[in-house]
Amino acid sequence: MGFTLVNVGVIPARLHSTRLPRKILAPINDKPLVVHVYEKAQQAETLDEVFVAIDSEITEEALQPFKVNTVMTFSDHKSGTDRVAEVARDIDADVVVNIQGDEPAIDPKLIDDLVGTFETPHVFMATPASTDISVEDELDSNVVKVLVDQNNIALAFRREPRQYEMGGYYRHIGMYAFRKQALMKYTNMSQTENEKQHRLEQLRILDNGLPIHVLMTAYSGRGIDTKEDLDAFVKAHG
Repeated sequence: MGFTLVNVGVIPARLHSTRLPRKILAPINDKPLVVHVYEKAQQAETLDEVFVAIDSEITEEALQPFKVNTVMTFSDHKSGTDRVAEVARDIDADVVVNIQGDEPAIDPKLIDDLVGTFETPHVFMATPASTDISVEDELDSNVVKVLVDQNNIALAFRREPRQYEMGGYYRHIGMYAFRKQALMKYTNMSQTENEKQHRLEQLRILDNGLPIHVLMTAYSGRGIDTKEDLDAFVKAHG
């Protein structure tokens, strides 16, 4: 595809999750959920290498039969992106993509398109957002929404239902790509109160006055946050 940048994907895979315990190891067709994500990420043409950033020997043992490229990380990171930064610090890369470990249907082409935004020199960080958003999504606090300006720069992210603000928001897809130096800058910033209150790691960027480029897409895939999400995915892909 003519890319000259060195690009790596890192999948943060914290074992303990709040809404669905150990969801990264949930079995789907005899493979842990995160292995499906890893295999999809490996299909991205723009990624030179893919890593899974783990924090537990339990995860390491579970993934061993699947020949996954794992890196053990500290267990106490404030966010998935901070975990990704730990892995990226010692890797020779230009662009680092944080690929969520609970998106087993992620489209490799979406990863390629996101990496492609860095052909524009001024892009600091990029994340995708989907035009596939329903009224139910607008009212669901588990679905993160993003508001963009006319140049597709993020203005705001939110979870909370706001019926009086219906429309104008897009469904955020939790994948983040950084130039490596931007990622190192991110992880050296302190968490902001806004980030902690809303549980949205990308707010650390906005709160520090830095731009987030938003890649618009019609992608309809969803992450797995709950047991109901997992059951629905298994039913559809089993």
